[in-house]
Amino acid sequence: MRVDEARRRIAERADLNAFISLTGEAGEGTVVAVKDLVDVAGTVTTAGGVILPREPAAADAPLVAEMRRHGCLVVGKANLHEWAYGVTSSNPHYGPVRNPHDPTRIAGGSSGGSAVAVVAGMCDWAVGSDTGGSIRIPASLCGCVGFKPTLGTISTEGVFPLARSLDTVGPLAPHVVGAASALEQLTGRSYLPAGKIDRLGDFRVGIPQGWAEGLDEPTERAWRRVTQGLPAVPFPEPETLGGPGLTILLYEAAQLHRDWVLTQPEKYGSDVRELLTMGLQVSERDYRDALTAMTALRHEVQQAMTGWDALLAPTTVEVAPKIGAGLEHRASLTKYTRPFNVSGQPVACLPAPVESGLPVGIQVVGRFGEDANTLRVAAALELAWHR
Repeated sequence: MRVDEARRRIAERADLNAFISLTGEAGEGTVVAVKDLVDVAGTVTTAGGVILPREPAAADAPLVAEMRRHGCLVVGKANLHEWAYGVTSSNPHYGPVRNPHDPTRIAGGSSGGSAVAVVAGMCDWAVGSDTGGSIRIPASLCGCVGFKPTLGTISTEGVFPLARSLDTVGPLAPHVVGAASALEQLTGRSYLPAGKIDRLGDFRVGIPQGWAEGLDEPTERAWRRVTQGLPAVPFPEPETLGGPGLTILLYEAAQLHRDWVLTQPEKYGSDVRELLTMGLQVSERDYRDALTAMTALRHEVQQAMTGWDALLAPTTVEVAPKIGAGLEHRASLTKYTRPFNVSGQPVACLPAPVESGLPVGIQVVGRFGEDANTLRVAAALELAWHR
């Protein structure tokens, strides 16, 4: 794709509010949208807020420098939920990111602009970040592939943080091979040799026992279709696995924003301000206990994954809510994503086969550190589902 073609498509669908700013880069290459909490030389990094200095970044974040080494061009900085701290991407400063399937609905957050840019054909692939589901939720609600690598796979230097213990950077793309290629351009390592796709029968795939409760009707229908006949695997409950992650997120985000939220509260949207205020009430002891619990849970999860290539899990409990949805939807959109930020596992979100209606995403959860194998399973599933 040429950058000028990407800009034309962005202009045609300006109503979707997918971008905060565009670059002046020109030429041919792989066109990438970068979530606007990642430094791109010559562009202002807002992190979706209005507090950071309005001065262009002096240098690319390392992940952007690596992309450029592989011939990537940055078309612009994608819109996001303010400070990457939310699940809707209804940004009070830059406008709500709108779902390309129904602009009255949310795109999901916090990497909403990145997902919309991919689905609306505004780029070849996009960079997102994921602290509690922020790549996978918008991928699910908008209908593209999102990949959260194993924690620590991609450097977060030059990326404005949310919770450093959980922050992960990864790609969103139209399909699994595209996501694997994007990951190669972000890391310099190979993930799907020559785009090879294995047979699904070559892998052991199951579902976590006791998960997938409370799904809305479209999500339940898609879930039953893709998991029919798969064995249930004993696994920690989502609330147990995700609980420490919420405590860690609340505490670390509040400590990062403490001075600003106490002295400039009017510069935050109401939902983010409420979460930061909640985080200020989390004690350091509770935070330390959550870090200890996270370590123990990672060991438990690794034991549970022994002998399995991947487990399938719902991404969200519901399809995209209407714009205007607030914190009341936070639990339903993060219930099945947050656990895997605690475990640190690689997770691909794939669009499930649906006959009509809004997209439904399914998570393909791999073993810690085995990103390439997780992508191989995801590619085999994608081929089997959409053959």
